[in-house]
Amino acid sequence: MHIRDWPATERPREKLLERGAGALSDAELIAIFIGSGLKGRDAVQTARQLLNDHGPLRTLLDRTPAQLARLPGLGLARACKLAAALELGQRHLAADLERGTALTDPMSAGRYFAQRLRPRPHEVFAALFLDTRHRTLAFEELFSGTIDGAEVHPREVVRRALAHNAAAVIVGHNHPSGNREPSASDHAVTQRLKQALALVDVRLLDHFVVGDGLPVSLAARGWT
Repeated sequence: MHIRDWPATERPREKLLERGAGALSDAELIAIFIGSGLKGRDAVQTARQLLNDHGPLRTLLDRTPAQLARLPGLGLARACKLAAALELGQRHLAADLERGTALTDPMSAGRYFAQRLRPRPHEVFAALFLDTRHRTLAFEELFSGTIDGAEVHPREVVRRALAHNAAAVIVGHNHPSGNREPSASDHAVTQRLKQALALVDVRLLDHFVVGDGLPVSLAARGWT
């Protein structure tokens, strides 16, 4: 049965219009981009097969457009559409953190860290520098490490905060394993950073840990 023959409430596009994009499954979202499926399959079935064979979603979409183009059911045009959709999403998140824009939703910073750091194969530690009104001054990747760690030097974070004349800092790092649970060392680094920045009158607002799913805020856990 072709998708157009499905009940209206089950068709991906109609479901999106009625209930929002969040109501769609991963396969349904991909199906909207690919439009049609492989011979004998509709777009949703083809998308499900892509996820089964080459997923999950993060693994599938972390591929380059050239790699996506080689997968069954995609090809160059559809791969480019998916890559462009990802970039649009990233720019939408970044818009809240453009230079001169006040940060009003703390979790938007967490989503931004996730967008920048989640695809990295190694651990990366980054900082977002803010002025007294919590407007973005700069985002910098400061340290990188192996698959399971990055050595963080509080003195360098302080130096960069002073260079930007920052009044506040939000930091974040990724766990390439996908496990977003903060470790004891994450807690210890947070405390060292908070103390070092306080010496120069700069507030540490939050520390985000990026893994699979939503980033974890250490401030929300009372660790900052």
